[in-house]
Amino acid sequence: MEEQKITAITELDRSNYKTKIYAGGHFIYADEPEDMGGTDEGMPPAALLLASLGSCTAITIRMYADRKGIQLDSIKIHLAISREDQLDEGKTINVKLEFTGELSSEQINRLVEISEKCPIHKILSNPIRIATVLA
Repeated sequence: MEEQKITAITELDRSNYKTKIYAGGHFIYADEPEDMGGTDEGMPPAALLLASLGSCTAITIRMYADRKGIQLDSIKIHLAISREDQLDEGKTINVKLEFTGELSSEQINRLVEISEKCPIHKILSNPIRIATVLA
């Protein structure tokens, strides 16, 4: 059986830095702020990275809570990383979890454990090799 891959296509023309992103039949923009020469019509790439981690974490927690019948009303995840111009090897993504609902301390602790099992967390926590070729 052929391996299924997650794919995305990005396109950038001469529109400064406003980048079109297509994935799975969906479309979004990435961009840079105006003070960096962009049009500020989309999230900067580092924010998209944080958004990927945050949404994957929230979905993973929600799936677990629903499966286990945990009365989790809402999840809010705050994420932060250094600015793109300050990134170097070994930077930390800071994640702060907020849960609302009728939760015991054991359930909260388990939800925190589960938060680190989302696929994007696993990808970002391991060495990543990027293989670039010319199309």
